[in-house]
Amino acid sequence: MNINTAYFAGGCFWCMTKPFDTNEGIESVTSGYMGGHKQNPTYEDVKSGETGHFETVRIEYDVALFSYNKLLEIFFSVIDPTDAEGQFQDRGSQYRTAIFYTNEDQKQQAEAYIESLKSTLNHDKAIATQILPAQTFYEAEDYHQNFYKKNPERYQEEVEARQAYKTSH
Repeated sequence: MNINTAYFAGGCFWCMTKPFDTNEGIESVTSGYMGGHKQNPTYEDVKSGETGHFETVRIEYDVALFSYNKLLEIFFSVIDPTDAEGQFQDRGSQYRTAIFYTNEDQKQQAEAYIESLKSTLNHDKAIATQILPAQTFYEAEDYHQNFYKKNPERYQEEVEARQAYKTSH
């Protein structure tokens, strides 16, 4: 097996796990924080919006079964890449979107994907999703891991709130 790692910030990490986790070739999806200035942040620190961190998922995947481009497709299917203030009902800097690349190939693929996405969007809206070098990834507390499995009712409420926000905006 050839395992690679990708990092995506797509708003609340509770809603970012299942779309990746349910695919063959995905070895693990871990919720955490990346991109801020505080070492070892807690959820309470990050949710304040003052640490600079993004809620992020770390995805470990088998490159023989799953391409980085497929990860990008999934990522962009579950976010609004034009929202610079958060994602759906989740507002704040910790809910911004970003692709954290681990190598030049990931960076180039992300740039190409965003460039191709621009032609499908309303030209009045700019892509707000940032492409940034990966930094230290801090795992979130245990109760945030596999949230959709541990708390299916609460997870469904989040999904429904996202849908309601999409239709009202």
